This record gives sequence, C-alpha cells and structure tokens, in this order.
Amino acid sequence: MKAYSPSRSPCPIGRASRVLGDRWAMLILREAFLGVEHFEQFLDRLDISRAALTSRLGILVAAGIFERVPPTGKRAAYRLTDAGRALGPTYEAIKAWGDAWLPPAPRPEKESRDQDPR
Repeated sequence: MKAYSPSRSPCPIGRASRVLGDRWAMLILREAFLGVEHFEQFLDRLDISRAALTSRLGILVAAGIFERVPPTGKRAAYRLTDAGRALGPTYEAIKAWGDAWLPPAPRPEKESRDQDPR
C-alpha cells in the first residue's frame, strides 16, 4: 500500500498534485461526486484492483479529502470532507476541459457474426 506523506513543496500545485496527480484520484472523486460512498460501489464502478482502491482511499483519507465513516452494518463509508467537496469546481472545470479538448476515441464497430462479410 502506498503511504501518504504531505508534500513539503512551497508550490500549491506541487502539493495538490501529490494527492490528486495519481491516475485514480480523480476517478474516485468522480464517483464520490456521483454519490458513491461504499468500497464495493467504488470497486464495481472503476476498473481498479482491491489493493489499489484500498491504497488510494487510504491516501485520500490521510490527505483529508475523504473521511472513513465507521460501519453501521458490515460496510464503512467513505465521504467527502469539506476539503473534498471544495474540489467540486475543480472537478467540473477538468471535466469541461476534457469534453472540449479531448474527445473520446472512436469505438471500434463490432461485426455481427450474422452479417454477410461481402
């Protein structure tokens, strides 16, 4: 498991990228902004291993972006803190930029086995 240690960088971008620069951080945030709170929900919605998700959630909790809420049944919840919710406008700006400047790659068309190949 990756351990989180705060950046000593004097640059706020450097400090933020220490936490948010990981490939999974923004995807986990996306799911949280869409209402996901439980480990299994994150796991189902992201193509991420259990170990990687455990590590990333641990880092986001240690950084104060999420809080781990003790289980009320079998499962703990991971909820955005004030610091995490404050990332909402940043998330929306990155999403808008991606929509404007990074169109999705075309999906390959599936050939039906019933189609005539002529």
